[in-house]
Amino acid sequence: MGWSHLGFLCCCYLVVVVAYGSTKKLPIISFDEGYTHLFGDDNLAVVRDGKSVHLSLDERTGSGFVSQDLYLHGFFSASIKLPADYTAGVVVAFYMSNGDMFEKNHDEIDFEFLGNIRGKDWRIQTNIYGNGSTNIGREERYNLWFDPSDDFHQYSILWTDSQIIFYVDNVPIREFKRTESMGGDFPAKPMTLYATIWDGSNWATNGGKYRVNYKYAPYIAGFSDLVLHGCAVDPIEHIVKCDNAEGSEAIPTGVTPVQRIKMEGFRKKHMTYSYCYDRVRYKVSPPECVIIPQEAERLKAFDPVTFGNGRRHHGKRHHHSRISQAKSTSI
Repeated sequence: MGWSHLGFLCCCYLVVVVAYGSTKKLPIISFDEGYTHLFGDDNLAVVRDGKSVHLSLDERTGSGFVSQDLYLHGFFSASIKLPADYTAGVVVAFYMSNGDMFEKNHDEIDFEFLGNIRGKDWRIQTNIYGNGSTNIGREERYNLWFDPSDDFHQYSILWTDSQIIFYVDNVPIREFKRTESMGGDFPAKPMTLYATIWDGSNWATNGGKYRVNYKYAPYIAGFSDLVLHGCAVDPIEHIVKCDNAEGSEAIPTGVTPVQRIKMEGFRKKHMTYSYCYDRVRYKVSPPECVIIPQEAERLKAFDPVTFGNGRRHHGKRHHHSRISQAKSTSI
């Protein structure tokens, strides 16, 4: 059974699960139920009865954790509190990837949080790769309407066979729809969920002008309210097991009319960069882009953006044997 057929089954399941949506709480799990240590030794600490995690970055190493299973579509969420004070060069990432299994045609869905100098706010970056399309970065960047280092806030990814939606505190901030013109560039293979903190001094703050200052270390990011809700895939047998845990009714399926109004307001006020309008990188916008003239004009006011290259994948060598085993059978 191929990934496309599995994707159809998973998509049908996810729609049925939430067709009778309610206001029930999300299906939160403990760390040990769904995750394992990725890298960083004792820079990862599980706290609060196993339901919260602290990731820290110091002069020795960053740290990270990874889901125990691969997923083909689903809803993935965590409440995150970012480090405070001087955080230039620090990157906190909450993302999905299958780079260990598909080195030349991997998929990826990213939340990245980019630190800043004292007195300047954290920025959020979202990005999407499909089928190894790393030559086309689909980044967007935003400011927030709150200080993400003051308290925990919920960051979520909804991934189906036709769309990807990024949420902040249940407000959709980006809706990415699959189009025929994209070809295979939409993420369509099973992925694992990652959370990491690491040193992105070469690019993360003003294109590398401001670097991590370990005088302020350790930099600690807190993760809680962990949600892994979707269709887990056995990478060898291609068997799908879909989650029907208590709380499934609270999982969203898309953007409601009220949420759409909030999303449009957020993007008008807080988006500072979109790849669709970057004429330095793309003389012609990628085919899925819908150009809004007012948006293009507004984004001209912001500084040019510098991106990293091959970032954070160094941590994936610590990934569990199940992925490595699947990789060896697929070559």
